[in-house]
Amino acid sequence: MRARQIPRILWIGVSLLAFLGLWEGVVRLLGYPPFILPSPGDVFRRLVVLIADGSLWRHTGVTLGEILAGLSLGTVIAVTLGYLLAHSPVAERLLSPYLVASQSVPVVAVAPLLVIWFGTGLLSKILVCALTVFFPILVNTVAGVRSVEPELRDLMRMLEASRWQTFRLLEVPAALPILLSGLKIGATLSVIGAIVGEFVASNRGLGYLIKQGQQLYDTPLVFVGIGVLVLLAQSLYSIVALAERFLLRGYSIHHICEEVQ
Repeated sequence: MRARQIPRILWIGVSLLAFLGLWEGVVRLLGYPPFILPSPGDVFRRLVVLIADGSLWRHTGVTLGEILAGLSLGTVIAVTLGYLLAHSPVAERLLSPYLVASQSVPVVAVAPLLVIWFGTGLLSKILVCALTVFFPILVNTVAGVRSVEPELRDLMRMLEASRWQTFRLLEVPAALPILLSGLKIGATLSVIGAIVGEFVASNRGLGYLIKQGQQLYDTPLVFVGIGVLVLLAQSLYSIVALAERFLLRGYSIHHICEEVQ
């Protein structure tokens, strides 16, 4: 472990302990019953039971599968369409009103339609998740591709670079920082998309678990589901951040010239 990482970990631990202490203090001071506001101990005991009987792993696995599939589908479509829009002003003028209008409709309003059209199975949840992550990744892809400096494009033409070389050596490295920023947002939004789909219609997944806790006034179960969702979102964000650190090893002009020649 690097020394510079230790203070950050300590700060996270201190912050978490302070939060749990404040939570416990509020519960004890106000005397709320567990079905209104459970204590950290109540939530932990419910977590242990769910882990022991295996239900937490099953429901988490279902939701994680929906998240990964929806995030992958939304990213592929958004990056492909964003690249085309960045190179075609005509296509952007034609499609932009529809893309912007699609964001004025909440996903929670579209989700019931997707369930009606595609059923209550896995596909409708994946599509809801893909719709949730689509727009921010699309916008960042367009911005990233257009962030390439005109002088660098002129350089590629002077070097007689092929279209593939321009894409691989210039556009991809230039667009990656902005694209990965959009992917960070999409990674966290994908969790919301999956849960919205499960809230509408499901018999498994963390969204189903939270709804079950709500209907049974099992508030500790609701807290467990929310906590696992937070961990999933944090994990996905951290994975993208690590990928960003690995991928953003900038290409110099000298490197581009060598590759083209």
